[in-house]
Amino acid sequence: MIKVLFICMGNICRSPTAHGVFQHHVNEAGLSDAILVDSAGTHSYHIGHSPDSRSQAAALQRGFDLSEQRAQKLTSELGSEFDYLIVMDDTNFNDAKSIIAAADIDKLQYLLSFSDDSEKFVPDPYYGGDSGFEQVLDLVENASSSLLESIKEKHNL
Repeated sequence: MIKVLFICMGNICRSPTAHGVFQHHVNEAGLSDAILVDSAGTHSYHIGHSPDSRSQAAALQRGFDLSEQRAQKLTSELGSEFDYLIVMDDTNFNDAKSIIAAADIDKLQYLLSFSDDSEKFVPDPYYGGDSGFEQVLDLVENASSSLLESIKEKHNL
């Protein structure tokens, strides 16, 4: 089983969106028995909470259901369990790097490194308007397809 963990700060906006979109792509590719998808936050602000209602609404409009997800905090143990630790920005990268074991640091990658978009980071939409959640979805959808192709190629799926 290949395990992919999406990471943002609070695990209620960007990482659950990436989790839901990527899970959708995995399911459509018939690879749900080969790839496990989850998400976590580098901070404990929202542990046990559902994704932000704006994230859920924007995702649902595009056919991605985030309602079953619950926020969890990234731990060293969680980082060790996963093969891919996918972060949204530099802050997430540095925070995750300080949480996970040194042996797992090479698993950290930026989501948008799998994108052909000119953006380098997925911006945090939490304090903005609805358009920020749409932008996150646009960026995540683009990168998710490429990430899945990369995993399929690397692991001969």
